[in-house]
Amino acid sequence: MHLIIDTSTRYGAVALWRDGVFVRAAEWRSEHSHTAELMPSIDALLSQAGESVGGLRGIALAIGPGGFSTLRAGMAVAKGLCFATGVPLVGVSSLEASAYPYRSTGYPVCALLEAGRDLVAWARFQQMDETWRRRTPDRVTPVAELLQGRGRHTLFCGEGVAAYAARLRDALGQRAHMTHQPFPLDRLLGVALLGVARLEAGESDPVAGLQPRYLRPPGITQPRPARAVRHGASARR
Repeated sequence: MHLIIDTSTRYGAVALWRDGVFVRAAEWRSEHSHTAELMPSIDALLSQAGESVGGLRGIALAIGPGGFSTLRAGMAVAKGLCFATGVPLVGVSSLEASAYPYRSTGYPVCALLEAGRDLVAWARFQQMDETWRRRTPDRVTPVAELLQGRGRHTLFCGEGVAAYAARLRDALGQRAHMTHQPFPLDRLLGVALLGVARLEAGESDPVAGLQPRYLRPPGITQPRPARAVRHGASARR
């Protein structure tokens, strides 16, 4: 049994995965933080499946791009469980997880997430000769940069499709194909397929060193370095 966690955006989901399928899954929506939903959902899923945390073989976690507080909620729970139980942890790109379930469509796949302020998070992938390939790194750019793509037909997927569908059709015409599958379970499926494959191959990420990938740098500035305080006449020079 593997635990699958995705709190990339305001839509969160968690599941138990065994023998290539979801045994149990839960999803919810939270505008601010998934903390109140995540651990109770994990407890409920384990109870319903007659399992315990000690029976887990590993954890696969979506690590973004995503929101600051949402990603931190999933990261904290996943790391806490791994430190407590000693099970391995792997992180999966939220964009790659969004794209992977559509790998067999015959089109290059571009996953999208809204990033606000006319920005979009995106990445392109393609199944070639039965091998899944990443064509670009995860990017956060103005929407106009995404729309500059020309040439091949492309399948656009992910949570951002609804927001950008009209602009994609205007720019790319019949070359733009859209998915309309429900999320976050399609993205959670990608986390499971990609993450469990790595876990079963004996791979893992360093629990302490794994970091989330944010849509934008968090709006928390670094503290300024301390300065010596001088008094008297020398301070006025």
